[in-house]
Amino acid sequence: MQTIRNEIIKHLPCSGETRRLFHGRGQCFAGYDDLVIDYFPPVVMVILYRQRPQSWLDDLTQLLDTILPSKPRAILLQERFLTNAPSRRLQGTLPEELNALEAGLTFRLRLGEAQNTGFFPDMAIGRKLVRERAEGKRVLNLFAYSCSFSVAALAGGAAQVVNLDMNRGALELGKLNHRINNIDLRQASFLPLEFFRSLSKLRKIGPFDLVICDPPASQGKSFTAERHWPKLVRSLAGLINPGGEILACLNAPDLGPDYLDGLFATHLPAAKRIGLFTPEEDFPEANLAGGVILHLYSLPED
Repeated sequence: MQTIRNEIIKHLPCSGETRRLFHGRGQCFAGYDDLVIDYFPPVVMVILYRQRPQSWLDDLTQLLDTILPSKPRAILLQERFLTNAPSRRLQGTLPEELNALEAGLTFRLRLGEAQNTGFFPDMAIGRKLVRERAEGKRVLNLFAYSCSFSVAALAGGAAQVVNLDMNRGALELGKLNHRINNIDLRQASFLPLEFFRSLSKLRKIGPFDLVICDPPASQGKSFTAERHWPKLVRSLAGLINPGGEILACLNAPDLGPDYLDGLFATHLPAAKRIGLFTPEEDFPEANLAGGVILHLYSLPED
C-alpha cells in the first residue's frame, strides 16, 4: 500500500475538485497496472481491471479513510474484469446526486449505473483547451456524449455549440450539465444522430470555427479507430471555416501518436498541427502512446 499512499499524497484534491488519485493504467507503478482511483468528493471510485482479494480491498479502504482530507461518504468499487463492469459499495452510502467539479464547472455523474460515469477526468486538458479557444466561435462537438466540451466552450464564450451523438440518454445528461452550469440552452443544440449519416445536415448548419472530434476507441460496428478515423478526417473539409481549428482526441494505444498526423496529411493536407497535448500530472504514462493524445490542427485563412 505504500506505493498507493505515496501517489495519492501527490494528488490530494483542492477545494472539492475532482482528482485522479492513482493512475495505474499508465504502467508507471509495478504491480498496479489494474488499479485506478478517482475522487469525486465526497465519493471515491476504485476501478479494478483484475480481481483482488477482499483483504487487499479492506486495506485500501482503510488507507483511503485515513489519507484523504475528510472521510469519504462512500467508496465505490467498479470491477471492469467482470461482464458489464458492475459496481458495488465497499463502504458508506452514495448520495442521491453527485457532481464532478472541475475549474469552476460542474458535471453530473452516474456512478454505479453504467460502465462510464458520464465524465472522463483525463479529458481535463481538452476541456481547458476548448474553453481557452472558443470565444466568439461556432463549435461542432462530435461524439459529444454528455457534452462536457460544450459546457467548456460556452463557459469560454462560444457563440453557439452543436452537439451530436447517437446516444439520446447521453445528450439528455448533456442538457442537464448545461442547466446546472446556468448556461442558456438556446446557445446549444443536441442532435441524436450518427455522424456519417448526418453530414449533409451538418453542412447546412455549418460551417464551424472549431470542430471537436472525440470518438470512442471502439463502439461495435459504429466506430472502430482503424476503419472510421480516415473516413472522419475526410469528412471534415466541408464543415470548417477557413482559419478554423480541429481538436482531435485519439484514445487507441496500438495506433501511436503519429497516426492522426498521417491521416491528416493524406486526407486533409491543408490542416497543420499546431499543438500536441496529453493529460496532465494526474495521469502519468510510461509510454506516450498508452493514454489519451490530443492533436490541435488549424486550417489556413483564405
